[in-house]
Amino acid sequence: MKISISTIGTRGDVQPYATLGKALAANGHDVTLSTSKNFKSLVEGYGINFHPVDVDYQEVLNSNEGSKIMKANLFAIQRNLDKLIYPLIEQSLNECYQLAQSSDLFIYRPKTLSDIFTGKLKTKCIKAAVVPATEETAAFINPIISGFRIPEFLYKWSFKLNNLRYQLLSKPISNFCEQNGITDHTPQDPHKELSLYGISEHFLERPRDWSSVHQLTGFWFPEAEKQNLSDDLTDYLSSGTPPILISFGSMQIKKEVASMILQSASEIKERFLIVASWSDWKTEEEIPSNVHIINSAPFETLFPKVKAVMHHGGIGTTAECLRAGKPMFVCPVLYPVGDQYFWGDLAYKKGLGVKPVPVNSLTPGLFKTRIEQLLSISTAECKKLAQKISEENGVQKAVELIEKYVA
Repeated sequence: MKISISTIGTRGDVQPYATLGKALAANGHDVTLSTSKNFKSLVEGYGINFHPVDVDYQEVLNSNEGSKIMKANLFAIQRNLDKLIYPLIEQSLNECYQLAQSSDLFIYRPKTLSDIFTGKLKTKCIKAAVVPATEETAAFINPIISGFRIPEFLYKWSFKLNNLRYQLLSKPISNFCEQNGITDHTPQDPHKELSLYGISEHFLERPRDWSSVHQLTGFWFPEAEKQNLSDDLTDYLSSGTPPILISFGSMQIKKEVASMILQSASEIKERFLIVASWSDWKTEEEIPSNVHIINSAPFETLFPKVKAVMHHGGIGTTAECLRAGKPMFVCPVLYPVGDQYFWGDLAYKKGLGVKPVPVNSLTPGLFKTRIEQLLSISTAECKKLAQKISEENGVQKAVELIEKYVA
């Protein structure tokens, strides 16, 4: 079967879909993953075909205006719709549509907005996501607006806010439809397609008010493979007690926040390891003796070797914390919009972490208090959940559901 998969975003938005694609290819399917051009080597490294969208989301997000957008600066978003956002959406929609038409099965991430045309295709379609933000439920608030305080009786209503994205992006959607002769771009009925979520039900309970087409499969972890840590990192890990790891992944933090964290960490009798990734941790102050900074490292190898993790709350990093059985302190960079607070708050309520603090609200006092609380968390619950997750095979379950759906 010829299967195409479409996603957009940063590495954390691409890797789960590449993992799913690899598993489908292992079952004999011809799989092509479509995403931005800068992920060519990552996708092909999974042994599947790559179809590029001629945009580089990382380049856009690394720009001055892009970084403002990532911080949910509404003025920056509005100002850059025509310049940055609309061209990306229009280009992505065209690539998705052309690829979907030439496939036997089209698997798409909701963020691609492909549901505006899937109902017009002869091709079978499946929605696949790692954030449960499109199906209405009274069980929890829409994760995308979890930073807002909304009473429980409005949880189901909060999912209707998804419709705003079609209004906000009506210009590129209309352009796309006009170019392709689509007269009606009403989104596909969510109850007519299979919807899969790469999330463990041991962490997020499946809502009872969902229809049977919406399924949690378990996390889509890559196949386990030994990835060595650098000699420098190995030496640091072995030179003392396990450190507290700090990483904000593909999110950028302000210089003053980095300086505050470094200064506060120097006053705590613990060792810290910072994975810089996209953030710049070069400050005027000297790096404290109890802090070690590296650019990157394979989380699946590193997390089991640390004491606890402070991170931005992306679902990929959250899943790795859960798999490693490590307590977490989530500091959302995207707040109050975005799903990062949702995962941090869920971990807190389950006794797997401390109450999240938006990174721009972090103070020296809050940092020290939360680190103290983090270290007092019993790891028993974390390890218990890690054991349950280790017994799951979310990717294989997703493959089974996909093949059953198209049989």
